[in-house]
This record gives sequence, structure tokens and C-alpha cells, in this order.
Amino acid sequence: MRKLSLLLVAVLAVITFTAGSVYAVDTLAEIQKRGVLRVGMEPGYMPFELTNQKGEIIGFDVDMAKRIAKAMGVKLELVSTAWDGIIPALLTGKFDMIMSGMTLTQERNMTINFATPYILIGQTILLKKELAGEVKSYKDLNNAKYTVASKLGTTGEQATKRMIPKAKYISYETEQEGVIELVNGKIDAFVYDMPFNAIAFSQKGKGKIVFLDKPFTKEPLAWGIRKADPDFLNWLNNFMNQIKYDGVYDKIYNKWFKDDAWLKEIQ
Repeated sequence: MRKLSLLLVAVLAVITFTAGSVYAVDTLAEIQKRGVLRVGMEPGYMPFELTNQKGEIIGFDVDMAKRIAKAMGVKLELVSTAWDGIIPALLTGKFDMIMSGMTLTQERNMTINFATPYILIGQTILLKKELAGEVKSYKDLNNAKYTVASKLGTTGEQATKRMIPKAKYISYETEQEGVIELVNGKIDAFVYDMPFNAIAFSQKGKGKIVFLDKPFTKEPLAWGIRKADPDFLNWLNNFMNQIKYDGVYDKIYNKWFKDDAWLKEIQ
């Protein structure tokens, strides 16, 4: 029995070691060896990531990514990725982390891990101006006579289906398409994240649509990484704490959320 027990222990040790070798991830070591931090994002979500007139990707998340790369002592590579494939691309190693205004949800957390949330946002409504008198909140849109839209595969879509189920729902591939369709009178309302809707209204909506700016959901945005990578997760959480202590976070936040000088780069 003793020999059998020792043999069993040895077998279990081999299995454990093998499993650890297969599944453990050491992204920090990979980044240092490569000399490049690769960040996946879909440039189209103002002001988090967008493309300027020169074709460069800029935004809040981009500035944060630059700070992370600088703190690591490596170069930064931004990997433009379609939203519906961004998690699969992370899992297959196309990049090291997702920094793309992604909401931390329990469903996504089953597949990837998230660092400490860096901002709290919520869903808001851009509304056809003719409905300003009869629609005061998302509850008023919960009627089959209204057509409500959001972006495919987002928490805006989820919130609309969950909280405005009676309305006719349409999804769009991009946020910009949804806003244009609303301005052109093709839909009654567009549901999306507060920062984007605020900027879209300022750029294209004044006098044409109405902005119901009080969020009706609360959603934490966070950076996504592969599972089984505690060192990378620890590093990112400590980085976030540091930049919030030393004022770097506030500087970047103010640039993109309290100042509109960057709008000149995309107009």
C-alpha cells in the first residue's frame, strides 16, 4: 500500500506539473523578452480609442497604454481588432491585453480575467427630437411602437434587450452608423455608453436629436488579460494604484473627458 501511495503521489505530481506548464501564462516575461507590449483595441469608441486624420489611433486608453509601456521599459504596439473577435484574439496570443473600453461582465469574466476597473460608466440614450416630449427615460421606450438600436455585441445591446424588451431592436456594426441612422430618422433611439453619446451629441446631434444623459446602468470598464497569469494581473493593479496616487490618471482623464481640444484631430 505504501508503494502504491508513493507511486500515486508521483503520478499526481507529474500531472500537476504538466498542467501548470500547459496552462500557466507569464505575459510579463514574454513582454520583456519581446521588448514590445501588444495591446488589442477597436478604434471607434470615443474618447477611449479612435483614429485621427493622420490615421493614428489616439484616445484615453491609448495614453494609458503608452504609460504602461513606459513603466515596463518597452515599446508599444497597438493591434486594431474587430470587437466581435477581440476576446478570441487575446486568447490565441495575438496581443497581451485588451484596452478597448470593455465592460467587466460576469459572462466575459468566465473566459478572461480583468484588472481593477479604471472608470465607471453607464448606458444613456440619444433620442429622435420629435419624441422629446413623450420619452423621458428608458422606461418610456419600452413600447412596440419604438425602434431602438445599439452596437452589436455590447453591453448597450444587452441593456436594451433586458430593460427595453418590448421595443423593436436593431443592432449596428459601429457606433457611428447608429448615430447617423438616428440623425436621419431611421430609428427612434440609440442606446450606448455615456462618454460616446455625449461626444456624438456634441459633434452631430445639436438641434437634430435629444440626449438623455442620465445613465440607467452602472458599468465598470477594465483591462482584459488571459487567465492563469497572476503576476501580470498584480502588476496592472499596482500600476493603476500608482497613477491614481501620483496624478497621472487625473491628467489623462482631464485631457479626454474634460477638454475637447482633441476633437480638432478628428474633424
